[in-house]
Amino acid sequence: MNKYICIHGHFYQPPRENAWLEYVEQQDSAYPFHDWNDRITYECYAPNMASRILASDGQIINIVNNYSQISFNFGPTLLSWLEVHRPEVYNAIIEADKLSMERYSGHGSALAQVYNHMIMPLANKRDKITQVRWGIRDFEKRFDRYPEGMWLPETAVDTETLEVLASEGITFTLLAPHQASRVRKLGKGGRWQDVSGGRVNPTMPYLCRLPSGKNINLFFYDGPISQDIAFGGLLYNGENFAKRLISGFNSEDEKPQLVHIATDGETYGHHHRHGEMALTYCLYYIHEQDHIDTIIYPAYLSLFPPTYEAEIVDNSSWSCIHGIGRWKENCGCHTGMHQGWNQEWRKPLRDTLDWLRDAMIPYYEHRISQFVSDPWAVRDAYIEVILNRSRETIDEFLFSHTGRELSKEDKQQMLKLLELQRNAMLMYTSCGWFFDEISGIETTQVMQYAARVMQIANSLGDPEFEEEFVKRIEQAPSNVFENGREAYEKFVTPARVDLLRVGAHYAVSSLFEKYPASTPVYCYTVDSQSAERYEAGKLKLSLGKAHITSELTLTDKKIEYAVVHLGDHNIYGGVMEHKDNGQFEKMCNEMKTVFEKTDVPEVIREMEKYFGTHSYSLRHLFKDDQRNILRKSQILQQPLQTAESFYKQIYDNNYTTLTYIRELNIPIPKPLAIAVEYTINTDFQRVFDNHEMDIDRLDNLVKEIKKWKTEIDTKMIGLKVSSWVTNSMEKLSVNTDDVDLLDIIESVVGMLRLLNGGWDFWQAQNIYYRIGVSSCEAMRKRQERGDESAQRWINLFNELGKHLGVKIKC
Repeated sequence: MNKYICIHGHFYQPPRENAWLEYVEQQDSAYPFHDWNDRITYECYAPNMASRILASDGQIINIVNNYSQISFNFGPTLLSWLEVHRPEVYNAIIEADKLSMERYSGHGSALAQVYNHMIMPLANKRDKITQVRWGIRDFEKRFDRYPEGMWLPETAVDTETLEVLASEGITFTLLAPHQASRVRKLGKGGRWQDVSGGRVNPTMPYLCRLPSGKNINLFFYDGPISQDIAFGGLLYNGENFAKRLISGFNSEDEKPQLVHIATDGETYGHHHRHGEMALTYCLYYIHEQDHIDTIIYPAYLSLFPPTYEAEIVDNSSWSCIHGIGRWKENCGCHTGMHQGWNQEWRKPLRDTLDWLRDAMIPYYEHRISQFVSDPWAVRDAYIEVILNRSRETIDEFLFSHTGRELSKEDKQQMLKLLELQRNAMLMYTSCGWFFDEISGIETTQVMQYAARVMQIANSLGDPEFEEEFVKRIEQAPSNVFENGREAYEKFVTPARVDLLRVGAHYAVSSLFEKYPASTPVYCYTVDSQSAERYEAGKLKLSLGKAHITSELTLTDKKIEYAVVHLGDHNIYGGVMEHKDNGQFEKMCNEMKTVFEKTDVPEVIREMEKYFGTHSYSLRHLFKDDQRNILRKSQILQQPLQTAESFYKQIYDNNYTTLTYIRELNIPIPKPLAIAVEYTINTDFQRVFDNHEMDIDRLDNLVKEIKKWKTEIDTKMIGLKVSSWVTNSMEKLSVNTDDVDLLDIIESVVGMLRLLNGGWDFWQAQNIYYRIGVSSCEAMRKRQERGDESAQRWINLFNELGKHLGVKIKC
């Protein structure tokens, strides 16, 4: 066999974590999901770990892990998020690489990636080296092997970048066809052929000889087919997808050929709904062919080493026809979503960040040289701490690089300098320039990293950088605001956090939550040293002292606080650094006295006397906690309960009249229809909130929904329904003999299907398929021996399969 197909998916999302909290806060544009990572995982990353093959009747007949059959890379920052928030998806990705190694003679399907998606030709050499080394070490830690290949962000390349890859032991990378300049056959007498403009033959690997004498292998993917997948209609039909790939072979050429494509991995499910299923069927169709097989890049290289060499087009990429202009100037490339907008802001932003980076280089070298002899080697090694933030790892890291035990202050200083450098690289994440507007979330994200760099430098006693920074960013025009400075002050400055702000968050939230002695607050730890809470009717008072520590830099601060909740959303509080002079205890005693008298003005005067007029409120909670407290506390619960009671009363008191109106085929007046819809939706949600399922209540509600033709809020209720069904299926998978539980699940899912609510049974289908594969044969044998319970189990399991759309005949 000499015809092979390789499909590569580049799976990546920009880091979205608040630069001070190391946590992705709520993103409303991703509704009903918490954030875009969560949403795209639901639409793409998870479906590709358990993709479906359907029969002609639309029933699922097989579930497969796409990652084990394709070549792929995941951005390290995305994998770190998946590892914490969606471990089942993360583990499936890691497992896929191991499965591919069994299939491809020890070669894995996963490629490494440059760490935080920096455009490498625009980086200085030090950053290039660190980005590659961090990407390699991150890959090693996750996949338990050294990477053979590495993905370059946006496939942006220059010769120096290839030199760095080769120096670090990377054997190949992928490029777009228009990134090949000229090629020639290896050996004596080979003449160079101009293949610029995408004319390179993509069906073979190429050797690239570098000025240093090192070599690296290059694969130039098939451009037209890749474009058809990303922007054409190839993913509407898996068989057509496969046939299009097969058409890429030259039938008259007997030499080994590789047809391979590369697209964003999000194409398969996020950009194209059910694209993962088209990919699955495409692979299935290819495997059915006698003369073609799938393969991955390193396996192909081991079978068919390059017979040609190639030179690249320096400073080129796959997504900018102007080379790398998209990430440094208004080159004309944009998303096409905002006609009339310009991207003149790109150059001032790039220039400003370059100024900040370059200002930090001598500063970093000078300050850290008091601890280590090689400032940049220690930065390269810092990935070990990033991958494991435990105190043990930090201590081992610091000792191994300094050769001595550092004081608390020296540890903090060294970690601050390394965090400064980490953020100085994160601020070059490519997505900051890719889109249309400087005030977009991707661009304000990279400006957050810049703000963090300046904050750290300032905390180390360096002169203030921010004044010059905002002057420079003011030169960046905006399509929405006056300029980049306004965008910075509107979206970046309010996100800034210091230890006192963490203390304010802790203090305000202590009114609503009783914290343990030590509690994590994002990437900080708060140790309570004293805490008292008092209530007087609707009034609440919280007083205390706490010790706050950053888990990243080990910087710490002792604080004292007093906050009072006056009812509703009205909160007034003071927080300050602890002063060990006994004044705080005196203030607490005085405040308790006036609080017991419910003398609110005097409580506030006491606070102002001690803390000053600057106060903290609900606004100073971090975004997610603001919403959680509003949702769970009496601030919103009371008005919601009042509204619910009001709608319920209208519904109950007018039920007979509403039924009569319906029988006359007269539309229900809108105010009454709202009461019906709200009441039924609320009752329906409550059914799935309960631990014990009330089948009769659910049956009655389903009849009511159909009777009134009520619109179900599937966005609000759908996640609860999905969660209940999934959790119940998980319980069944643990105890598959529980026929009564199976009966309940079958009844519930059967009723839900009657509503045509577009319910998400994806995880339940996966579990059902696993149970069927592992248990059906044993149940059939029990049935054959006359086991009535097994007969009932099989009947219910088959019915549940029909409801879920999975065809496993027990």
